[in-house]
Amino acid sequence: MYSLICSSDGIKARDIARYTGADKTVINRLLYSAPFIHELCYRDSGYRWHGLIRQAHPHTGLGDFCGYYGPVTRFTGQSEDEWMEELKAGCRQIGRNLNDTRGLFHSFRDAREVMLGLFRDLEALDISSWEICFELRIRKSRHVRIYADVLVITMDRVFSLEFKMKDVIDPGEELQAAKYARYLDIIFGPEYEVIPALVLTRASDLYTWQQLPHSTAQLPVCSGDMLFNLFDEYYSFLG
Repeated sequence: MYSLICSSDGIKARDIARYTGADKTVINRLLYSAPFIHELCYRDSGYRWHGLIRQAHPHTGLGDFCGYYGPVTRFTGQSEDEWMEELKAGCRQIGRNLNDTRGLFHSFRDAREVMLGLFRDLEALDISSWEICFELRIRKSRHVRIYADVLVITMDRVFSLEFKMKDVIDPGEELQAAKYARYLDIIFGPEYEVIPALVLTRASDLYTWQQLPHSTAQLPVCSGDMLFNLFDEYYSFLG
């Protein structure tokens, strides 16, 4: 139901019921009570429902929840100062704390350098349609809370990257990297595969898949200089 709303230009409850096969009474109840719909969708004066974040390319509305959002081509063409000022302005808008006493801005720059290096490594691919987000913060009441350091959005996948300025794998940080993947699945919809990963920017020559604690799932963990290997797993640009 959420995907129907967010991939449309406005849809009425009766049409949601028709597409889903659910009873209209059930649909109406969920429209006003289901957390993702209650917090991230709205009804217009014509009784049509819309999503705050569209499930279409580009992802209109996503930038309202990010410190920085835009095409990869714009990101790679900006100077560090231009990018940083835009990121800080966006962070203020979404309520992201910019206290730099523990090196927050340094971590921002660290992530930027890793991403620029990745896109240089991907020069053989056509990434002109890709999007990038820094500092995603979706916080709507206590029910919907989604955080991500960096998202890279291709035409069929979302790479959710958790950055740590470390060189040692921490199981707790692996869980942190994977924590919001299932919620991002809802935000981006069935046309996208969400791939979470942990990036350790103080490590080097590291690329591995770690089994998550108390789970059969595995999470990719890599150093910044080996992030391209994760993308090669899905796009085989190395041949």
